[in-house]
Amino acid sequence: MQWIRQYTEILAFIKDSQASLLSMPDCLRKDFMIKKMMITLASLAFLIGLPTAIKLQQFSVMAAATMEMPPEQVTADTVRAEQWPNTITATGSLVAVQGVTISAEVGGKITEIAFESGDQVKAGDLLVRMDIAAEEAQLRSAEAAAKLARINLDRNRDLRANKTVSQSDLDTSEANYKQAIAQADNVRAAIDKKTLRAPFGGHLGLRQVNLGQIVKAGDEIVTLQAIKPIYVDFSVPQQQFSVLTPGTDIRITTDAVTDQVFRGKIEAVNPEIDPVTRSVRVRATLANTDELLRPGMFANVEILLPSQQEVLAIPATAVLYAPYGDTVFVIDESKDEKSGQMQKTLRQQIVRLGRTHGDFVAVEDGLKEGESVVTSGVFKLRPKMAVVVDNTLAPQAQLAPTPNNE
Repeated sequence: MQWIRQYTEILAFIKDSQASLLSMPDCLRKDFMIKKMMITLASLAFLIGLPTAIKLQQFSVMAAATMEMPPEQVTADTVRAEQWPNTITATGSLVAVQGVTISAEVGGKITEIAFESGDQVKAGDLLVRMDIAAEEAQLRSAEAAAKLARINLDRNRDLRANKTVSQSDLDTSEANYKQAIAQADNVRAAIDKKTLRAPFGGHLGLRQVNLGQIVKAGDEIVTLQAIKPIYVDFSVPQQQFSVLTPGTDIRITTDAVTDQVFRGKIEAVNPEIDPVTRSVRVRATLANTDELLRPGMFANVEILLPSQQEVLAIPATAVLYAPYGDTVFVIDESKDEKSGQMQKTLRQQIVRLGRTHGDFVAVEDGLKEGESVVTSGVFKLRPKMAVVVDNTLAPQAQLAPTPNNE
């Protein structure tokens, strides 16, 4: 290049000048050194400044030729006012209306088992009978003694009417008779304790004993559950205590029966608040006609309050969740400064969310009815970005979605 050739000539001149420098007088030598220094500084400034100027020129050209990004393609939906059922959600557990574990009241040997595991029984049905041979013999003896005491009592009453026996003899006869009757009843009670019957109708569980087994008092025989109807117990915060009244409709869902919604009514509200959780216990009754619900199941509970709630609803996918606040991207119409045409741009808006319902979420503050918000891919967007709305492949948000689990 030309500037390199000039620099080479300058260096050659300096080299030739050094040879004659020693033969010069002192005054001429000093002037020559000053000129030499100035030439050197000028050369360095030229060598550094020229490449810098070239690079700056290149950067300015690149900045001027920067390509403008095309608008981002997004899906969008409109903020709309809706009437949602005013509900309170909770989680609960299903409880049998009546449920017991039938156990042996006294010890003995099992001589008869009148049920199988899982049977449905009625109140009073025989379940288990133990060996009662000794008690039956005692009962015959007690009944004979009671019969004799009755005969003696009748005889002494007749004799007392004729003044043949004293009043004390009659009183003794009456006492003997009552003791004999009580002794017979005691034996009958012992026989009843060894004969276990269903206290109410319901479903039996798994049999825990075998024929011929000797059991002790308290040993478990079988469980019995009455499940038609069935209870669901759940807790709600104390803030909702004032709106809970018996007879309020509820509906529950459970993952054990995914394709059905079960309805019932609140039966009772606990009058006291739990001092630890600050919540109140509630019990509701479900018909359970098909007996699909069983005690111990987990249930999602919705309490259906009489009033309706007006909300501004948007799809839940439109929300960009963040620790500092939830936001949505609102689509505004603005004029492009370069082309002068109207275009759609994004505005990031902080919102306060309410409860969810299906695929939608309620917005309590931050949006107005009729505004358009982006519903997909919000994590890759930024404010003032130009967008194009295309809802061709947008999923349809629903208040009661039924996703396919396959």
